[in-house]
Amino acid sequence: MSRRDWYLATNSVVLAWLVLAIVAVTIHRFVDHALWLMVHVPLLGAATAAILIWSQHFADTLLRRPAPGGRPGLAVRLALQTGGAALVTAGMLAASVPLVIAGAALVGLAALMHGVILWMQLRGALPARFALLVRYYIVAAAVFLGGIALGALMGADPTTTERLVTAHIVLNAFGWIGLTALGTLVLLWPTVLHARADGTGGRRALPLLAAGILLAALGPIVGIRLLVPLGMMLWLVGAALIARDGWAQARAMPPGTFAGWSLAAAFCWVVAAGATLGVQAAVAPDWGGLRAEYLIVLGPLVAGFIVQLLSGALSYLLPVVAIGSPAGARAAAETLDRGSAFRVTAFNGAIALSLLPMPSIVRVLLSFVAAGVVIAFIVLALRAIVVGRRVRRAEGDSADRSGTVRLGAPTLAAPPPPPRRALSVVTAFAVLALCVADGVAADPAASGIATATGSGDVVATGETTEVTVRVEGMRFTPDTVEAPYGSTLVVTFENTGTDVHDLTFANGVRSARLAPGASEVLEVGVIGADLAGWCSIAGHRQMGMELSVIVTGAPGDSAAESGDATGGGPADDGDPAHHLSAPTPVDLQREPAADFEAWPAALDAASADTVRRATLHAREVQAEVAPGVAQERWTFGGTAPGPVLRGRIGDRFEITLVNDGSIGHSIDFHAGSLAPDEPMRTIQPGETLTYAFTATRAGVWMYHCSTMPMSMHIANGMYGAVIVDPPDLAPVDREYVLVQGELYLGDDGGGDVEGPAGAAGTADAAKIATGAHDLVAFNGYADQYVHRPLTASVGERVRIWVLDAGPNAASSFHVVGGQFDAVYREGAYELRPGDPGGAQALALQPAQGGFVELVFPEAGAYPFVTHVMSDAEKGARGVFRVE
Repeated sequence: MSRRDWYLATNSVVLAWLVLAIVAVTIHRFVDHALWLMVHVPLLGAATAAILIWSQHFADTLLRRPAPGGRPGLAVRLALQTGGAALVTAGMLAASVPLVIAGAALVGLAALMHGVILWMQLRGALPARFALLVRYYIVAAAVFLGGIALGALMGADPTTTERLVTAHIVLNAFGWIGLTALGTLVLLWPTVLHARADGTGGRRALPLLAAGILLAALGPIVGIRLLVPLGMMLWLVGAALIARDGWAQARAMPPGTFAGWSLAAAFCWVVAAGATLGVQAAVAPDWGGLRAEYLIVLGPLVAGFIVQLLSGALSYLLPVVAIGSPAGARAAAETLDRGSAFRVTAFNGAIALSLLPMPSIVRVLLSFVAAGVVIAFIVLALRAIVVGRRVRRAEGDSADRSGTVRLGAPTLAAPPPPPRRALSVVTAFAVLALCVADGVAADPAASGIATATGSGDVVATGETTEVTVRVEGMRFTPDTVEAPYGSTLVVTFENTGTDVHDLTFANGVRSARLAPGASEVLEVGVIGADLAGWCSIAGHRQMGMELSVIVTGAPGDSAAESGDATGGGPADDGDPAHHLSAPTPVDLQREPAADFEAWPAALDAASADTVRRATLHAREVQAEVAPGVAQERWTFGGTAPGPVLRGRIGDRFEITLVNDGSIGHSIDFHAGSLAPDEPMRTIQPGETLTYAFTATRAGVWMYHCSTMPMSMHIANGMYGAVIVDPPDLAPVDREYVLVQGELYLGDDGGGDVEGPAGAAGTADAAKIATGAHDLVAFNGYADQYVHRPLTASVGERVRIWVLDAGPNAASSFHVVGGQFDAVYREGAYELRPGDPGGAQALALQPAQGGFVELVFPEAGAYPFVTHVMSDAEKGARGVFRVE
C-alpha cells in the first residue's frame, strides 16, 4: 500500500467515528447514557484514533526515524483502539460491566504500546529542533492510562462516579487529548499560517501543563476539591505560554483558511473548558454539584474543542500527506476550504449560543446547525480526496509525487481573504438569529417573554413601585405587595428556593422558569386593580405559592374591589387548576385502538446478578390513560409506572436518575435504608444523580419522586416497584405485577382524542388535594387488562405482586372466582400453601405491597378488581383468561 493510500485508509477510521458522533447526537433522546455517548464517541473514538495516527506521523517526521514496527505496528494499535472503543460503547449501552472493562483494557493496551514506541523512538533519535514535542505525546499516553483505569473503576463501582469523574475528565480530556493537541499546535499552527515556528513557549509549557493535570486529577482521588482549581490554574498558565507564541505568529501571518480559524477556535474552547472546570470546582458545594454543573457544558465544549480540532487539522493534513502531488493537494485544499467563513462562524456561534439560557427548541435548532457543519466537513473531505486524486492522475508521470511535508518552512504570505467571506459571516449570523427567533417564537414562555394584556383605562401616574419577591420553602415572600393606583409595578423575582419556580400574574406577565439561585426582573405594568400572582408549575400553587398585589388609593376603591381592570383578581384569576373541577366523564366501555399494547405485567424471575444497575430518565410524555383519554404524564423512563426492579436480599442496587424533564425531580426508594439528604435530593433539568443501596429486607417496595408537592408528582405517574424476593420464595408457573394508582384528570383530560397525540394537561392538583380521583388503574391505564386479559392455564400456580402507589386511595385486591392459598403482605406471610384457611383479598394502604398466589381450578374468565368497588368501577379492573 502506498503512503498516500495508507493515510487515506487509516483516516477513514476517524471519519467513521465522526459519522457515529453525529448519529449519537441524533439519537441521544432515545438511549440511555446519552451524554456519555455524545462525549465518548468523538473523544474515545475519533480523537483517540486521530492521535494514534497523526502523533506517530509527526514523531516520524520530527525525529527523522521510523517507529519500531512501522505501519503494521500502528495498524495493530489502531485496531486495538477501535475494537476497545466499540466494546466500551456497547458495554455502556448494554449495561455490561465485563464489556466495558474488556474494552477499556484494549484501549489501554493500545495507549501503552503507543507511549512505549514513542519513547523508544525518541531515545534512539538524533538531536532535533522540535524533538521535545514528542515528549508531549509520551506524557499524554501516560496520563491516559490513569484516565482509563479510573473509567474502568467507575464502570465496576458507580458509587465512586461523583468524585472520580472529575479526575477522569482531567486525565483524558485535558491530558490525553489536550496535551497531544497543544504539543501538535506548537508546530502545526505556524505551519498552517506559513509563519516561522519557534517552539520556545511549547518547551516551557510542558512541565506546567503536566503538573497542572496531575494536581487537578489528584484532588478527586484524595478528596481535596481545592486541588482541582489550583491544578487547572497551573494548566492555564502553561496554555498561556503556547498562546503567546501563537498570537505573535497570527499577527505576522493572519489565518485565512478553514484549517487556521478552526484550530484557533479549538484552542479557545479548550482554554474556556479549563477555566470553567477550575471556577466550578472552586464554587461547587460538593463533588456531586461539580459533576452536575460541569457535565452540562461538557458536550458543547467537546464539540468546540475536539470536533473542531479534528476537522481543522485534517483540513490541512489530508491534502498535504494523502494526495502527493502539489497541484492535487492544492485542489483538495481548495475543496476543503469551501464555505470556510460560514462554517466556522455558524459552528462556533451555535455552540456559544447553546451555552446560554435558551429554550430547548432553540438548542435543538442550533444542534442541527452544528451537526450540519460537521456533515459538510465529512462530505467535503471525501470530495477533496476524489478531486485531488483526479488532478494527480491527470498530471501523469511528470508530477512531483513525493508528498514530502516540510514542517515549519516559511513561505510567502497567504493571499487576503476574498470579499465574499464577509457575506458568508453575515449569512451565518442570520442563520443563527433565525434559529433563536424561531425557537423563541415557538416557546416564548421558556424565554421569559410575557404577554401582558395592558392596563385598560387606568391612567399612569408616572410613579414606579419596585419590590423584590423571594422564595422560602413553597411560599413567596412577601406574599402581599401594595402598589398605588396608576403606578408601574416592577418585581425582581429571586428564586431562593431549592426547586425550579416561576412567577405568573393574572394579567399575563410571567417570568421564565428559574433554576435555584436565578433571578429575573418583571415589569408587571400599570396597576389599576388587585392582581393575583402564583407559580404556574403543576402543584406548586396548591402548595401555597400565591401572591397578591393590592392596589391602594383607587378612585372610590370600586375598581380594586371589582377586580376587572387587569383581567382577573383573586376572586377569579382565570386559572382552572385553582378550583376543584367537576368529575370528568370517561367512557370505560370504549375499546382502545386496535394497536393498543397493555403495560407488560408479566414478571421474570430475578437473575443471578448481585449488582443491579439501571438508568431512569425523568421524562414528561403524552400518554393515554384510558380509551380516548389522554394526559401529560411525568414518568421514570417514559411509562407510568416506571420499570420494575427485582433482586434478592444482599443485592446492591445502583440507580442513575437523569432529569430529562423541564422541572425538578427526585427519587425515593423504600427498598433502601439510608439518610435521604443526598440520594433523594431534587435535581434540576439536565442533572444526574446516582442512588445506591443494598437490599436488606424482602418485600415489594415502592419508589417514587419525592419532590414537593409529592402528591402531584406521584399522581402524575412518577412511581414504580422494587421487588426483593423472600429467601424461601418458591418457584411458580407465572408471575404478574400490578401497581395501583389514581388518576386526577386535569385540563381537557377525558376529551375525545385519537391516541396519545391528543394528550392534555397534567393532573389536577385541586382534585389531588381532596382525593377526588377520576380513575383508578392497574399499571397506569384504566381497564387495560379487561381489553387485553392476562393469561394462565388450569392447574398452574400464579403469583400476583400488588403495590398500592396511591397517592391517596387504599386497595383491596380480589380475584373473582378465585381463592388465595398464599398471602404475603409487607414483608411477612399471612397465609402459606398447605394452611387449612384461605384468603379472599389483599388489603393495602398507599405505599404498601405484597403478593398472593392461587391455582385456577377450571377454564374461564376470572375478573380481578380492587374490592373498593367504586374504584373498581373507575378502572381498577382486569381479567385472567384461563385456558
